Amino acid sequence: MKELIATLAVATCAGLVALPAMAQDAWPDKPVKLVLPYPPGGNVDGAARIISEQLQAVFKQPFIVDNRPGAGGMIAAEYAAKSAPDGYTFFMGANGPILFSPTIFKRNAYDWKKDFAPVSSVSFTPLVLQVHPSTPYKTVADLVAEGKKPGNTLTMASPGAGTQNHLVSEYLQRESGAHWTTVHYKGNAPATTDLLGGQVQFNFDQISVAGPFIQQGRTRALAVTSPKRLPQLPDVPTLQESGFKDFSTETFTGILAPRATPKEIVARLSEALQKILADKAVQARFQTLGSEARGSTPAQFAQFLTKEDARWMPVIKQANITAE
Repeated sequence: MKELIATLAVATCAGLVALPAMAQDAWPDKPVKLVLPYPPGGNVDGAARIISEQLQAVFKQPFIVDNRPGAGGMIAAEYAAKSAPDGYTFFMGANGPILFSPTIFKRNAYDWKKDFAPVSSVSFTPLVLQVHPSTPYKTVADLVAEGKKPGNTLTMASPGAGTQNHLVSEYLQRESGAHWTTVHYKGNAPATTDLLGGQVQFNFDQISVAGPFIQQGRTRALAVTSPKRLPQLPDVPTLQESGFKDFSTETFTGILAPRATPKEIVARLSEALQKILADKAVQARFQTLGSEARGSTPAQFAQFLTKEDARWMPVIKQANITAE
């Protein structure tokens, strides 16, 4: 009798231990949300819709794109960070909302290192330094030389404080010793409109947005921020070729989970994303957005975020960048 009771006890304990594993093996058994910090349209939304379609095909459950814009991406990020860590809510963001918004908005709503578990990178998009064609600047050196003149009237259009577009401008000022006036807009569309209209002289913008205007002659490209020249703009030098040998940057998108999400679920999603993003047909779709599809392991993505954080936070603090 004692042996029977002992056997039942062991079996019961084994069953209890197996329950979480069985639940994870069954994941997902209902729709999964990808929470985005931007409205429909744009790089992040476009990337999310490509991968959501592919993930649905892999896991046989809907992956729903949930757009929650506002507060520099903090509304979406905070919502995702505080969601149940059950594998049914993930945050898909970019540089600013993931890394910098809490500092820039002076609101300690979340900390990516403490509140999220990195899953995988998704895409990388280089930026272009472009000027209005009415300006005399043909090279980065021309622009920097003007920026070093006392009392210059250079103006740079920014889609918002702390965006990668803005941070690249601050970095270039710090490295070159030039200075100009930054005009912040509520989003990229009005910033682009004023650049095309000549109300501002230049900006940094993603190749996906800037490319058509450059091809049409409505703006003139001076440099790209990628490590190598872009096939879309083979005659445009990199910033490294323009005298800033250690400088390159891209806008990235990536996926994070609430911190306590089971590691097995994070690993399964990461592995699926890496396979999806290595598919040539998927890569071709990202290329139409001007982006490079590139997945990573959770550890690789965490290492990348750590390096980006260490690189850009000093720029933010030195330039006293805030959303106020």
